[in-house]
Amino acid sequence: MAREIGIVGAGGWGTALAKVLADKGERVTLWCHGMANFRELAEKRQNLTYLPGILLPDNLVVTQTLNDALADKALVICAVPSHAVRAVFTAAAHQFDRQTLLLCGTKGLEEPTLQTMAELFGEILGAATKERHGFLSGPTFAIEVAQGLPAAVTVASTSENVALSIQELLSTASLRVYTSLDVVGVQIGGVVKNVIAIAAGISDGLGLGQNARAALITRGLAEITRLAVRMGADPTTLAGLPGLGDLVLTCAGDLSRNRAVGLQIAAGKSLQEITSSTRTVAEGIRNTRALHALAQRLAVEMPIVEQMYQVLYGAKRPADAARDLMQRSLKPEAG
Repeated sequence: MAREIGIVGAGGWGTALAKVLADKGERVTLWCHGMANFRELAEKRQNLTYLPGILLPDNLVVTQTLNDALADKALVICAVPSHAVRAVFTAAAHQFDRQTLLLCGTKGLEEPTLQTMAELFGEILGAATKERHGFLSGPTFAIEVAQGLPAAVTVASTSENVALSIQELLSTASLRVYTSLDVVGVQIGGVVKNVIAIAAGISDGLGLGQNARAALITRGLAEITRLAVRMGADPTTLAGLPGLGDLVLTCAGDLSRNRAVGLQIAAGKSLQEITSSTRTVAEGIRNTRALHALAQRLAVEMPIVEQMYQVLYGAKRPADAARDLMQRSLKPEAG
């Protein structure tokens, strides 16, 4: 029997998940912000900005009315950018059925509160709903998921039953879903990797070689793990899909928006030039500022994040950032 699923946010990830679930036979309603986007999706049955060439199935309903994606749903998926989550879901909180499962597919921290998405949804929807929340992460490019290419992700929840329910709802022949109880670890892996990917793009753009990229990925994983453990995560989570898996894909994949930002910075473009030239969202740009503040608050050493903050927001030359990372005081690898 088909389940009612609402997806809030019609960017690349939200549209890809909507297609996958509709293809599976679920009754999916996709909420879209903006009349131009709505008409494109509803009339052309494509998301030309984010997923060109991917046709949406006829049983996928597109709406501009937020309540249509929230009312009487077995599952609601959040797929709006991190900076929009509070505004969108605060406006809709009174419409949200407290028995509905929530799956957050957004990777980021809120500014200026520095809250994780789990903390933010707990505040917006109420602490009593927390055990019905799940958090999705893993190495995925939206276009490949929409094309039905094989991918694996992790769903974390404080409730094992909720994680299992979402796992069953989301799994298809080409999308393998694992479960976890480590909500913090799954979220932090998906946040920090975006910043490391910008660094990897800069390294590649400067022609620093594959050795340098491998070093950035490895030391980036150390920074991810250090912060996540400080926040209460299980370090083994970061060795899996939400940590190492997502990090490798985002740092090395040609479809990575965050790596593309780094490549453009290495080519001499300013942050304003980069952000004004595209409608797609590279979460790493905002993540860098938020993570820099969070690392300072928690007294966690994150040298790659520090250098990316100085490049993006302190006008530091990328080559100088690379030099300073290499010339830090010598130390043991562990720790």
